[in-house]
Amino acid sequence: MSTSRKYRIERDSMGDMKVEAGAYWGASTQRAVENFPISGIRFPRSFLRALGLIKLAAAETNAELRLLDAKLSEAIIKAAREVVDGNWDEHFVLDIFQTGSGTSTNMNANEVIANRANELLGGKIGDMKPVHPNDHVNICQSSNDVIPSCMHIATLDQIEGKLIPTLEKLQRTLSRKAEDFDRVLKIGRTHLQDATPVRLGQEFSGYASMIKHGIGRLENCEDHLSELALGGTAVGTGINMHPDFPGKTIDKLNKLTGLSFREANNHFEAQGARDAIVETSGALKALAVSLIKIANDVRWLGCGPRCGFGEISIHPVQPGSSIMPGKVNPVMAEALLQACAQVIGNDAAITLGGLSGNFELNVMMPLMTHNLLQSIELLSNAVAAFTAKCITGLEANEERCAELIEKSLAMCTALSPQIGYNAAAAIAKEAYNTGKTVRQIAMEKGVLPKKELDKILDPWSMTKPGL
Repeated sequence: MSTSRKYRIERDSMGDMKVEAGAYWGASTQRAVENFPISGIRFPRSFLRALGLIKLAAAETNAELRLLDAKLSEAIIKAAREVVDGNWDEHFVLDIFQTGSGTSTNMNANEVIANRANELLGGKIGDMKPVHPNDHVNICQSSNDVIPSCMHIATLDQIEGKLIPTLEKLQRTLSRKAEDFDRVLKIGRTHLQDATPVRLGQEFSGYASMIKHGIGRLENCEDHLSELALGGTAVGTGINMHPDFPGKTIDKLNKLTGLSFREANNHFEAQGARDAIVETSGALKALAVSLIKIANDVRWLGCGPRCGFGEISIHPVQPGSSIMPGKVNPVMAEALLQACAQVIGNDAAITLGGLSGNFELNVMMPLMTHNLLQSIELLSNAVAAFTAKCITGLEANEERCAELIEKSLAMCTALSPQIGYNAAAAIAKEAYNTGKTVRQIAMEKGVLPKKELDKILDPWSMTKPGL
């Protein structure tokens, strides 16, 4: 049994176009739907919200500048507000892999808002009157300055509103663990081999510091993300734009978002390059690398529970095997690792996208937008889950930590200043060959009085600088 759809006929500069009767998009969007059936991936909610905010603020500004009739602007503002709120997301139907400027998506917004505004004014969808998508919704704008501005607005909003607060919670949790574990002595490891003792709290303080640095790198990107391309229109010259438009519109955007945007110092840079996006992606990649190090260390420290290091206990969250009863795996760390791997891959594509700034316009903006906002989303969600379901519940296995310290051959490092490097190395070698501890061999050989030997081989003293 087949079902038939109803259509309407719209006309644009290229002729007639058949559009679904109930669709709020128009002919321009429909052409792009048919041209780009590539991935099924659409722009995320955060980007559509930013697009709606620009159209809303622009309509308010154009009304103030008397470039737009008050009645029309009121309808456009209401329709744009609905886009901001996500009421019409299903009508943003375009694939990420489309025209590199994002013109199709800008027109998608113009058409949805125009059709909804006309509906609010008692008109019909598809009539393009009294509100026209280009002549009214797009006044003083071009896709070439709107899309770059949306990229910055959505990115900064997600970084400040979601990612950084999530990272700060992880940092606080790691710092608390560093305090809780400060008295727990364990063996250090370099090259995956035994090294001198370290406190478990010292290791976790390092993890907390890594996240703090990651937050700082993101914050360093915010100044450049705060520059908006609005006002440059087609090629950066501001053609067909009222000179007061960008300043007034950006002021309104600041009130709407609670963020601090400003007009780009140079519109040719703001539209011809996407360096701020590449920079931000680089900071996200560095953060992903840090998180991979932390997640892997947690997996290694907790490996076992009986036949591995077993220096920490990871709270179980689900069965780990369909065949091995009782097996539990570090799944939260593994999920974070995969998210971070995707972020690193996204950065590679964003870097290539940044290389596609030809003359006055970058032509890989939809791809860069998708990858960057996906990276922020992945890190925000994966870090939140990792913090709540892994880091918060970590416990130290102090007995196991003490056992491995005493077995370590690296304990002989503390003897080196007293008896010399070669003599200490000989003790380590004999301890290895006999299966005894460094302490046992040193006592058997009588290299130092017992009291002095116990003082030198005190692992706590080895975790602080000094001879």
